[in-house]
Amino acid sequence: MKFCRFDDNKLGLVDKNRVLDVTAAADILPDLRWPLPRGDAFIANLELVTAEMMRLRDGAKEYALSDICLLSPIANPGKIIGAPVNYLLHQAEANNDDEITFGMPVKTVDDLGLFLKAGSALVGPGQGVVAERSDKRTDHEIELALVIGMGGRNISEDQAHSHIAGYCIGLDMTIRGTEDRSLRKSLDSFAVLGPWFASADEIPDPDNLALELKVNGEVRQKSATSALIYDVARLISYASSHYTLDPGDVILTGTPEGVGPVVPGDKLDCRIEGIGDMTVMVRGSDA
Repeated sequence: MKFCRFDDNKLGLVDKNRVLDVTAAADILPDLRWPLPRGDAFIANLELVTAEMMRLRDGAKEYALSDICLLSPIANPGKIIGAPVNYLLHQAEANNDDEITFGMPVKTVDDLGLFLKAGSALVGPGQGVVAERSDKRTDHEIELALVIGMGGRNISEDQAHSHIAGYCIGLDMTIRGTEDRSLRKSLDSFAVLGPWFASADEIPDPDNLALELKVNGEVRQKSATSALIYDVARLISYASSHYTLDPGDVILTGTPEGVGPVVPGDKLDCRIEGIGDMTVMVRGSDA
């Protein structure tokens, strides 16, 4: 199953090049009052909502994918967790590019652990990326994003996959500089998630997926998740040894080699095997 959030917070089932409007399925979600429980209520009740979406799909209003604005399929992740330098070839390119490192040693998850991106950075592909710091280099980083379904703490690697609800394509946009990652990677629009949510059963092996990013038609990044240093299960286990994971939490698994700068007007075409394709435009602050 693939579902998306689009336009004015409509809910859609994705069927090839069309979207079936099943927004009414969200009515089954429990009424919540302050203080809200932790986690994303939609993902916490995914089984119920999925059954309702399937019930509503026959006769649902149809939209062409090309006619809608895709938002982040996960609306309220409690945490967006990033993995720094989780591909060896990306580590090598960073060591050879002073504009990436600013003279600082390049270290992996083993050295640096994980980092957090602000929830306010979250957007969908249809909303685009804002590159407003003309004084600094803004880079693209395509990543497999996994969405936690069943929360927990101290999850073993053997049990990690059972905690995954599904997957998205992630763009971990970043400004190069000497500041802490969580600052440089948390500007508004710097966490792109899309084009939709692909349920875990759609991706039998998340550690063997091809991924590719093009900028204005030129291939910049092309690799596979088989090259991850910390694979999906190890990342979940490691993250949960530090944070309690909640339904809807997003883990960005790291980016391969080929990162590079983008400027307003650029078009990013992103693809991950089994999930799909998304196009993201880069614009300036006044666009």
